[in-house]
Amino acid sequence: MTTTETETTCDVCIVGAGPAGLTAGLFTARAGLETLIVNTGEPILRRNSHLENVPGFPAGVNSRLFLDMLVDQVERNGCGRLEAEVTEVTESGGERFAVATADERLIRSDYVICASWAESNYVAGIDEIGLMKRGSKTYIDVNEEGETGVDGLYAAGRLAGEPHQTVVAAGHGAKVALSVIHDSEVPFYNDWVAPEGYFTERGREVPPGCEEIDEEERQRREQQSMEVMQEYFDSSHPEMPTQHPSVREE
Repeated sequence: MTTTETETTCDVCIVGAGPAGLTAGLFTARAGLETLIVNTGEPILRRNSHLENVPGFPAGVNSRLFLDMLVDQVERNGCGRLEAEVTEVTESGGERFAVATADERLIRSDYVICASWAESNYVAGIDEIGLMKRGSKTYIDVNEEGETGVDGLYAAGRLAGEPHQTVVAAGHGAKVALSVIHDSEVPFYNDWVAPEGYFTERGREVPPGCEEIDEEERQRREQQSMEVMQEYFDSSHPEMPTQHPSVREE
């Protein structure tokens, strides 16, 4: 990723840092694509008092803690993050998009994933994109792969019309990221860490995106994961849920 005071160049720019945007960034970054997540404010998920329906948490999990862990995970995997308001996405010729921000920064990216529920005004100037109005909400029209019909421009999560559930948004973010990976020059990507010899002792090459590790390394990673999770769950999260704006105004 190339960055100056006013301009950044990357492979993938993701607008929005909720479950869809963060999960998409995790997948593209792990695939080796230089990824930058841009967001302003806070995800709607921070309004949730206790997240009950995400697999892997038998008694639920604090939603703010869940988001903090997602942010940590994308950063550990090399995903860049920028706090800024995206004001416009335009096609800048060639294979790159120009993503402009309110603080006059320009991000040039081969691929853009829109995951910024419920804001889509920044793509309104692209004639080929389909925007769907449902009541007071505006969605981006996409196909099953999250493609908008504009090469290189995708939408994920609630903004793409997916159900308003954390696990669905995260899963859709992953699916759209895999579409980006498939459409890029990156070889087929299969995120799988296997025991030593799983492929090679069968006379097969380790597939792109896969990895074989020996028992010592497996134990090291397991121990690290346990220590990280214990640290996260050592005490209550310090932040209270964010109340709905209409309630705060009363």
